[in-house]
Amino acid sequence: MAIKHNQQIQRNHFHKDWQRRVRVHFDQPGRKLRRRNARIAKAAAVAPRPVDKLRPVVRCPTIKYNRRVRAGRGFSLAELKAAGIPRKLAPTIGISVDPRRQNLSEESLKANVERLQEYRKRLILFPRRNGKVTKGDSSAEDVKAVKANAASSVSAILPIKNIVEFTEGRISDFKGEENAYKKLREARSEARLIGVREKRAKAAAEETAAAKK
Repeated sequence: MAIKHNQQIQRNHFHKDWQRRVRVHFDQPGRKLRRRNARIAKAAAVAPRPVDKLRPVVRCPTIKYNRRVRAGRGFSLAELKAAGIPRKLAPTIGISVDPRRQNLSEESLKANVERLQEYRKRLILFPRRNGKVTKGDSSAEDVKAVKANAASSVSAILPIKNIVEFTEGRISDFKGEENAYKKLREARSEARLIGVREKRAKAAAEETAAAKK
């Protein structure tokens, strides 16, 4: 039946209890505090072991963001091989591994290999059993020093930082020998008007020759 004039809406289903399904986030400040306390409790529970694994330095994707670096998913197998770390040993000593990742540049390979070597130099391995030191474990003096300072973390030693090239002023403030914008405009104008200018030059030459006669 079509609705006409001031008739009521037929079979209206407007009795859904939507207020019971509304979700608000008024507890956001409290949850922020609980997450922070949970992070502190976790760090204290695993101390002196670091909370996070070591991750590689990678470039952000797309031309818009590739000037920035960030932490990647894991080190590639080529990087682990160049650093002399077996792929099965790496996860056991706090190194994240991503076997699918490929190195597309020598620069990234070299940077991450140096990162792994620096981590390996600073790494202190505790023996699996007390009193039984195996190959690769750290000395008793190093273990004792780390236990005395349990708040220290290996992951905090190697942070990933973005280097800003121009800290003050704008890029346009740095003067070059030539004005590149002006040069490009002139080249485009020359290419666009080459036919018109040749025609004008030819007509002017003909007028000059006719005037001399």
